[in-house]
Amino acid sequence: MFKLYSLVIFGSIIWAQTAMAEVNLNTLTNDNPTQLKSIAVLQSLKITDSQNQFHAPYVHDLKNKYQVRSLFVESKDLPMVDIQLTFNAGSARDEEIASGLHGLANMAAKLIDEGTEKYTANEIASAFERVGAQFSAQAYRDMFIVKLRVLSDPEKLEPALGMLLEVLNHSNFKKSSINLVLSNTQVGQKQIQESPSRMMGVQFYRALYGKHPYAEPIPGTQRSISKITPEQLKQFSNQFLVAQNMNIAITGQLTPKQAQQLSERIAGNLKQGEKAKALAQPVDKSTFDIRHIKFNSSQAHVMMGQLGTTRFDPDRLALEVANQMFGGSGFNSILMKELRVKRGYTYGAYSSFSFSLAPGTFSLSYSTRQDQLFDSIQVAHQALVNFIKQPIDQKQLEETKAGMLRAFPNNYRSNANINAQLGSIGFYHQPSDYLSNYPKLLEKITVQDVQNAIQKHLHPERLTIIVVNNTLDKPALEALLKQDLNPQNLPSTPSIEQTPKTVIAPVAKEVIDAPASSPDDEPASI
Repeated sequence: MFKLYSLVIFGSIIWAQTAMAEVNLNTLTNDNPTQLKSIAVLQSLKITDSQNQFHAPYVHDLKNKYQVRSLFVESKDLPMVDIQLTFNAGSARDEEIASGLHGLANMAAKLIDEGTEKYTANEIASAFERVGAQFSAQAYRDMFIVKLRVLSDPEKLEPALGMLLEVLNHSNFKKSSINLVLSNTQVGQKQIQESPSRMMGVQFYRALYGKHPYAEPIPGTQRSISKITPEQLKQFSNQFLVAQNMNIAITGQLTPKQAQQLSERIAGNLKQGEKAKALAQPVDKSTFDIRHIKFNSSQAHVMMGQLGTTRFDPDRLALEVANQMFGGSGFNSILMKELRVKRGYTYGAYSSFSFSLAPGTFSLSYSTRQDQLFDSIQVAHQALVNFIKQPIDQKQLEETKAGMLRAFPNNYRSNANINAQLGSIGFYHQPSDYLSNYPKLLEKITVQDVQNAIQKHLHPERLTIIVVNNTLDKPALEALLKQDLNPQNLPSTPSIEQTPKTVIAPVAKEVIDAPASSPDDEPASI
């Protein structure tokens, strides 16, 4: 019996090998998945550039009769619809309701689906769950974003849309719900006090913006949100969560005509209201502003930066390229090479721009050992000074642009990503073909464009520096930074030979400005 079983197995193997040998690669058809459609491609790795090209989706700029900008991308792959309503109603609008009400927009986002006059929070949640819909609301500094994802089948879409409109128009913001958020925020306050990077981020914005609406954390503070009342939340909703203060993004299995009808139903069934007024301009610094936060830790945490520019600035793309070169591209960046690769001062050092309705920020951050604090700050600052003053390297520029172009398709890798981009494009008044034109715009960026942009917008002589550690000699640090601005003192920068070749423990988590989990300032940005 065993011999017979062995012969059967052996015969099966011989038959399989013969069958595989007889497969003719030239006769494989595309409609038979059992014949390994990819084999012909695998025989040759000569994949042309045209095979690797990614094409941005076509964006329809719908003619909404209510004059509410509505962008739509048709996607036939899934029977789903993504809807994003982006209101000019972020935390920057908090004090337009009443002074000191920081965290009002964030509170409204948390409580908007907690009940209306007709429905309880459980009934609202059940209504969305019955049709498999996902609803969410989130406040950022500029934006208040409401999202709905649901099947495109009218039997699912209609009730989900009806409940979305019910929530936006009739949320009652109960006092009991506010008290629950207050209780949860106490936990967040404790977390922020235990996180040097979070404390650093909060202090950075406060130091940089002063009395400007961007200065305070998006969720506010325990003191500020304890003042919020249901009436103030309703006033916020009635003033800012209105049709004329939003744009609409739709992606999914609809026709352009259906998408337009959908956008008009949304715009027509919300309170019309008015656009929010323009934000004030923040006041820039004229010299260094060094702030210290005492914190008992084995490491020192550093953040330095300045006011940047707006989303509408024609230099924005050149500045994004510059940031990738300086500190936004990992080990290939100048900042990482100077601080980690050459000197081992830190595990990671990164820089970033934020572009907003009002001027955003440019910042860099890292952590290091206490005994390396001054040397690391001097090296990072000197790297910025040199980056601005010295000619941009053509080869590095081309490599950076190529990397950005390769990463570009990630911005529309899914319907959710596409819809987020549409919301950002609509909010910042960009042309509907911006996704398609982005590669061309990026390609046009020259060395001179980058050089002009950084010399115009970056000012290493008036940075705000936040240090979180045990002790800090502010006058000595300021004197050190001023030396970097004098070319005669360039040799004072610590040499590579003088520094240890070890790498310290990982840098703390990314800086966020909230006592609890907090959104980034730009939910979708390219």
